[in-house]
Amino acid sequence: MRTLREHGFVALLAGGCVRDEVMGLAPKDYDVATDARPERVRQIFRHTQAVGEHFGVVLVRESGCTVEVATFRNESGYADRRRPDSVTFTDAENDARRRDFTINGLFMDPFSGEVIDYVGGKADLRAGVIRAIGDPAARLGEDHLRALRAVRFAARFEFTIEERTAEAIRHDAAELRGVSRERIGQEVRLMLLNSHRGRAISLLTDLGLDGPVLDEPHSARPVQVLAALDPSGLDAGPRVVAASLAAWAVDRGSADARLSARWRKALVLSNEERDGLTAILRDLERLRSHWSGLCVAARKRLAAGPWFRETMVVLEASARETHQRVMDDVQVLAAESGGLAPEPLLTGDVLVAAGYPPGPRFKKVLDCVYDAQLEGRIRSAAEGLELAHRLLAGQEGDAKAED
Repeated sequence: MRTLREHGFVALLAGGCVRDEVMGLAPKDYDVATDARPERVRQIFRHTQAVGEHFGVVLVRESGCTVEVATFRNESGYADRRRPDSVTFTDAENDARRRDFTINGLFMDPFSGEVIDYVGGKADLRAGVIRAIGDPAARLGEDHLRALRAVRFAARFEFTIEERTAEAIRHDAAELRGVSRERIGQEVRLMLLNSHRGRAISLLTDLGLDGPVLDEPHSARPVQVLAALDPSGLDAGPRVVAASLAAWAVDRGSADARLSARWRKALVLSNEERDGLTAILRDLERLRSHWSGLCVAARKRLAAGPWFRETMVVLEASARETHQRVMDDVQVLAAESGGLAPEPLLTGDVLVAAGYPPGPRFKKVLDCVYDAQLEGRIRSAAEGLELAHRLLAGQEGDAKAED
């Protein structure tokens, strides 16, 4: 920014980084806005990359850091509901007025610390308000994803959405279906990874955005399980997203593992997120309805499953008494000899060495032997192999009888 100024140009911090600085938060990155045209920016700096030169955006790499430098601009026409059809370069005030919300329309002089506000953003930050700049319908019409951004900001900062802005979001909620599924999924993912996920999805529902987001009918059911979810003990990322989606499904009364395929398409979920959602919803049903009727081996297998921790987090938020009962049982099972998931006493290699040709029956036999091990009915490799002999002999007898 000092270099740009030394060449006679205006250079200001812009957008979210200024908002965060004013709020006393640590910005995740810094964007620079300037009146220097993209071609001049590329002349001034040696290491640049034109990622959107038509829109006035150039990446500048200096001292190991990459900074987005954008020329002040006006925009018009949004045929694809995302990018402007035409851009004209302008000054700071006009650039501020084409942005989405007042709290994101601020500039800052980093050398003096002065915050430059053309849109009333400072007052809205003090009041805790998300307000569209200018006409809310026009701002949303330029990019309907802004409806989800309004929800995310309101939840993250515990702000309210200004009445006219909220009404415009409700009125145009169905238009969100025209936004790419990848972008919708990215916004929802950011909501679910934030500690205010329950507030975000409640607001999303209140504004009628849940239907377009999930490509399903609107649900007026309250968001309670997701609001009570505490994933603090989980690894961040796909596991928190999967647990949050499962909690949301419970809130919507559609906690069926088969919805994973629909939601994967609607939110462009990763394979891990989809698999996690499927496993959590499947195991949640088993824990809530069938746990007490499962044999010891089935309980241990379930408790040792790759998504059991996430399932228990959702269970705790949705059925606390059941959660405590399952936890007590799991502690007892884990204390038994071998624990929940001991190394198998018998493997396929041992069966091959014993003279049995590999085949589909191996898995069934090995599963039966492992169940016997989990339940304490066998305690050595020799006992496991003896049980396998009996099982395989029985299968061969069944096959001859069928012949």
